[in-house]
Amino acid sequence: MEKVSEFLGMSQETIIIWLVLGLVSGIVAKFLLPGKDGGGLISTVLIGIAGSFLGGYLGNHFGITSEVGGLSVMSFVTAIVGALALLIALRILKLLI
Repeated sequence: MEKVSEFLGMSQETIIIWLVLGLVSGIVAKFLLPGKDGGGLISTVLIGIAGSFLGGYLGNHFGITSEVGGLSVMSFVTAIVGALALLIALRILKLLI
């Protein structure tokens, strides 16, 4: 876990928080963008986790969220936006293939 936190530039506590946010944000993103995506609940949660890391990384990079790792409304919004962006990107990719 140390190497992952060094690579992402986040503390281990922050990574765990983004994992938990990812679980919730994946479900919220799927609720906001319903559709016939394959994979069910597991893929929804994985998209949410990946999207929350994407949103968290970009939020930290651009100074929107803090690296401290505390739960806040902004970190939750950032996780949902990241999950939505990833879900849209995957749907576009699926159309192109």
